[in-house]
Amino acid sequence: MKKLIISMLAISFGLATFAQGPGVQKTNIKNHPRINQVDKRINNQEQRITKEKKEGEITKQQARQDRKNLSTINQEKKDMRKMDNGHLTRKDQKALNQQLNQNSKKIGN
Repeated sequence: MKKLIISMLAISFGLATFAQGPGVQKTNIKNHPRINQVDKRINNQEQRITKEKKEGEITKQQARQDRKNLSTINQEKKDMRKMDNGHLTRKDQKALNQQLNQNSKKIGN
């Protein structure tokens, strides 16, 4: 009886794992240059905000607003990736880069 229960649990677990399919798999970010490029720009802007705030070039309020803009862009990137199974399309990358360009111009102004 014990063996039967254990084997049934093992089969159930195996089927549940298999049924999840490829949409549940995590994407290896190291192999996605579009994601890496956008992430690099977000990190660079974060560092610029920190540096300029520290040097007194921007106020605490402006730094907060600039970080909020970056957070919004980053959330949009995550939403775009969810729609494409963890990938970022060229169109998505272009849209994010345009937003990052606008945000970059605001930093330090």
